[in-house]
Amino acid sequence: MARRKREDDGFGSSRQIKSPAAKVFNVVNIIFLLILGLICLYPFWYEICISFSSNAAVNAKRVYFYPVEFSMEAFKYVLERRPFWKSLGYTVLRVCLTLPISMVVMCLAAYPLSKNNLVFRARTFYVWFFFLTMLFNGGMIPTYLLVTGLGLKNTIWALVLPTTVNVFNMLLLLSFFRNVPDGLEDAARIDGAGHFRTLFQIFVPISKPVLATVALFTLVNNWNAWFDGMIYMQSDKYPLQTYLRTIIFNFDFQSLTLEERVRLAQMNQKSLKAAQMVIGAIPILMVYPFLQKYFVSGITLGSVKG
Repeated sequence: MARRKREDDGFGSSRQIKSPAAKVFNVVNIIFLLILGLICLYPFWYEICISFSSNAAVNAKRVYFYPVEFSMEAFKYVLERRPFWKSLGYTVLRVCLTLPISMVVMCLAAYPLSKNNLVFRARTFYVWFFFLTMLFNGGMIPTYLLVTGLGLKNTIWALVLPTTVNVFNMLLLLSFFRNVPDGLEDAARIDGAGHFRTLFQIFVPISKPVLATVALFTLVNNWNAWFDGMIYMQSDKYPLQTYLRTIIFNFDFQSLTLEERVRLAQMNQKSLKAAQMVIGAIPILMVYPFLQKYFVSGITLGSVKG
């Protein structure tokens, strides 16, 4: 195993000198990860190229690494379709409802579970109760019967309520809350603050990294979900990802008017599907850069108890 040497930098400290073997390993590692990243990125880039290429170029299979005979016809057709915008609206509504409800509920659950057994004696029981739900669940059929029995089927709440609490995200919050200095909570208690005030005025404001990370996870999970929309909602209320799946695997030509059929026959199906997938991915890609700076710190903070 290659050893690293140290040398004095002239300011009383030392820095590591990497051996030739270590340098070669770093170069090979960087090249490997770069190739792997390009392989993962290429399918999405290919769909972008397809969506901006002409029908003739797509039919001739001349599109590989860049758009050929640049065309916006596929995007124009997609943006004029009412079902696409309707499904996009349902997805936006789902995210706007699920995100605040989920964040509040998970914070309310993580806060008491972050206390020790002297403060909350039933803590161990409830932690295991939540943890076991990550390993075992009731199954699809019982969940469907429950949603149907509660009268939630074909309503937006069938997409919101079953996914309100994600135990993995709640455990991230729990782990972060456990690392909040006890002195802050003691000071709040001396000033007469109760548990709710302590949570929302002390714990939540200093937990922005982990809250942003959990919000990103919740946003992505709900934006990309398609299966629950397929089993709980009728076709006129499909969320975006469920709608995209239907046009990819079992598009219903009978629902189109004669004018739409004629126009659709003149266009390439691959370009249309690619354009819709690109438009569906744009909102989540626009949100991610604003939360990226919190992402790594939100995952790692709280992983080691100070």
